[in-house]
Amino acid sequence: MIELKEENIEAVLQEAIDTIRPQSSRLVSITKRVEKVDTLAFYDVAKQIRNERLFWTSTAEAYTLVGAGSAIEIIARHNRFETAEQIWNNLLEDAVSNNPYDVPGTGIVAIGGAAFDPEKEKTALWANFEPIRFTVPEYLLTEHEKDYYFTMNIVVREDDHPRQLANQLRREERKLLESLPKYGEDTHIVGRHDISPNKWKQTVKLATNEIQQSHVDKIVLAREVRLKLDKEADSGNVIRKLLNTQPNSFIFSFEQGRDCFIGATPERLVKIRESSLFSTCLAGTAPRGETEEDDARISYHLFHDQKNRGEHDFVVQMMKKAIESYCTDIEIPDEPVVYPLKNLQHLYTPVTARLNEGNSILDIIKNLHPTPALGGTPREESVAFIREHELLDRGWYGAPVGWLDNRDNGEFAVAIRSGLIQGNEASLFAGCGVVKDSDPEEEFEETNIKLTPMLSVLEGEK
Repeated sequence: MIELKEENIEAVLQEAIDTIRPQSSRLVSITKRVEKVDTLAFYDVAKQIRNERLFWTSTAEAYTLVGAGSAIEIIARHNRFETAEQIWNNLLEDAVSNNPYDVPGTGIVAIGGAAFDPEKEKTALWANFEPIRFTVPEYLLTEHEKDYYFTMNIVVREDDHPRQLANQLRREERKLLESLPKYGEDTHIVGRHDISPNKWKQTVKLATNEIQQSHVDKIVLAREVRLKLDKEADSGNVIRKLLNTQPNSFIFSFEQGRDCFIGATPERLVKIRESSLFSTCLAGTAPRGETEEDDARISYHLFHDQKNRGEHDFVVQMMKKAIESYCTDIEIPDEPVVYPLKNLQHLYTPVTARLNEGNSILDIIKNLHPTPALGGTPREESVAFIREHELLDRGWYGAPVGWLDNRDNGEFAVAIRSGLIQGNEASLFAGCGVVKDSDPEEEFEETNIKLTPMLSVLEGEK
């Protein structure tokens, strides 16, 4: 990758074009620091400019990425993680970057995700979501520690005119950075269809029989609820409401035309900053109490509940095994803590380590996904059961979503507490960990609790 320090847009483009190989193209990326920008206004205006929008934020860290349009698409259908990484590395080799800031998530950034199980037969519901897909946005806004950075990414060819391209970039920059938000109206749910609830409960029973008769310890089963809304949902408004109601979450949106995969997940899969690895073990769930005393009682029961502690330990042990060949200095506490969210509370264990040189965030993701919290344990057997018996195509639900940059930083979360919005309809997804003594009715109720965050914002609740 070529690093340029020239600040003039036209000069950067001219140099990139002058040194391009004949009959080829290259990515040019230009980053500048800007005054404070309303991230939701940027997301709102992006729809007027391009048909593809991306949003990612870690609310606990006040870190946000907002993308508009697509300069480059990285899509892989076979050997997806290895293929995607090879395409990414090839892209960076010939790219031109003008980014003087050592800030994660600036410069050349790819944002996207993957399907939970690429071997599961794909349905029409997920037609616009590939087994793995990363987008390098044409325009990217990065909020980091209350500072704001704007990146323009453009693919140039040898016969392009630098001045014409520069003028186009400046026009769209002004529109993106200077507009005010125009939030859509709240939606209300006018119809709800739980997909085959009785058959789902029978599948839970089938899973408990499988566990009792084999060496499988846990199988995670998900289900789908299809909603009818009174109007087309505005994803910007949904993001705004998730930001207001789901603190300590990763809020994401991947929008292509009328399809938008969106959610607020509490579960980090992995984060890399300057070779330091951070991850989260999040398994074991209970509702919040209506009073402080009730909340404390539920928290105490969650912490001491054998089933939930067992589920959580599955995740912790898998995490350690998955990263130990890629990392050194692994630190994992002996016991979890209870992690409260607005509607739910979870058992939580943080993980830190040092990533070995030569390994990447995609190496870690490939080895971690799916965690026992989303697939089960042992992994191969539990995923095989899900593939054969689960009543839905999960698509990107329960799978890694996030970003990586050209300086080996990145962060991915597990896409739970999420839904796929399609105009005035939406599919919401929720799952639960089935073990040998699971009760189908109790597991069904647990999924209802996990549906609450997305149901609330689509129903127009504050």
